[in-house]
Amino acid sequence: MDVLCPMHVIVQPCGRIRHVGPTIQKLRHRGTWIGSNFFGQFVMRRPNMADSLAQIRPMAGRKLHLALHDRPEQIFKGVLVPLPCGVEQKESSETDCLINLSFGISILNGVRTHRLSNADFAPTDLAVEMLYLMEAKSAAMAASRALNQKLEVAKIAAEEQAFTDTLTGLKNRRAMDHVLSRLVAGNKGFAVMQIDLDYFKAVNDSLGHAAGDHVLQTAARIMVEATRDIDTVARVGGDEFTLLLPGVAGSAHLAQVAERIITRLEQPIKFDGAACRISASIGSIWVKAGQDAVAEDVLSDADAALYRSKQAGRARHTVHGETVSDAMQKGREKPHALQ
Repeated sequence: MDVLCPMHVIVQPCGRIRHVGPTIQKLRHRGTWIGSNFFGQFVMRRPNMADSLAQIRPMAGRKLHLALHDRPEQIFKGVLVPLPCGVEQKESSETDCLINLSFGISILNGVRTHRLSNADFAPTDLAVEMLYLMEAKSAAMAASRALNQKLEVAKIAAEEQAFTDTLTGLKNRRAMDHVLSRLVAGNKGFAVMQIDLDYFKAVNDSLGHAAGDHVLQTAARIMVEATRDIDTVARVGGDEFTLLLPGVAGSAHLAQVAERIITRLEQPIKFDGAACRISASIGSIWVKAGQDAVAEDVLSDADAALYRSKQAGRARHTVHGETVSDAMQKGREKPHALQ
C-alpha cells in the first residue's frame, strides 16, 4: 500500500490512525500520526461537519474533501474504502477504513510547501505528469515575462531615443511637436519661445565642429537651467531651439527667461584654450488661456517675432505683437566669435 498509495491513511473504527503512507508522514514536521485522532489531524469539508468514521463510512467510494486542521489552505481530495479482515498481514478489523488522499489541482502548492519529489508519488500517479506540466508552464511563463520586460525596456528606450536629440540630450522636433499639440488641446495658457544662436557659424568656421558641438551642449544646459522643470527645451535644428512654457501668466515671465538666457549665453564659452562668443536672438508668443490656437500658426508667429529680433540687431527678445526689447546694452559692439 505504501508503494501503490503513498498518501493513504488507515483509520480504526474509533477514529484513531493506525497507519499512514510515507508521503503523508512528510506533512507533519512535529508529533506523530500513529495513534492520533484522524479528525484531530483533518477537518472534513465534505460531508460538512463530519467528525467520526461512522459519519463518513456511508460515503465509501465517493469523493471526500478534507483539509489539514492547522493548515486550512491545504486542501485534499480523498476516497474511503472499508478494509475487510486479511487484507494486510497485520491483524485488522473489518471495520478499519483506508482513506486515500490526493492534492488534486493544488499539487504544485503541496509539493512546494512540503518539499516533495517524484519519489513521494506512485509511479503510475498522473500527478507526476501534471507536476511536470505545471513546472514547464511556470518556466515558460517566467521566460515570457522576462522577454516581455526586456521588450518593454527596449521599447521605452527606443521611444526615448526617438524623442531625444543625441548631441544635447534635449527633446527633438518630434517631441516638441507632440508637447505643443497637447498644450494647444489643453486650451490653457502657454508660451512658445524660438531661439537662434547668434554668431554660431563663426565658431564652427573658426574652430571646427567639435567646438560647435561643445557650444551647442553648453547652450542647451544654460537653457535648461534658465527654465522650470515643467518647461520643455528642444533642439529643432542646427543652432535652433524651441522652448515650450505651460502656465505662463503674461509676457513679463517671458522677458525674464529671455534675459537670463541671453545674459548667460553672452558669457565666453571656453573650448581648447579659446573663448567662443555667441549670443541669442529670441522670438516668443504668449497664448492666453481659452484662446483658440493652431500649432502651426503659433510656431509661425514665434518665428516672425524671432526674425524681428534679428532685424533689430540680434541679442534681443521680441514677443509677438509687442515691440522689440534690447537684451544687450544699446550701442554695445557685437561680440566676436573668438576672443
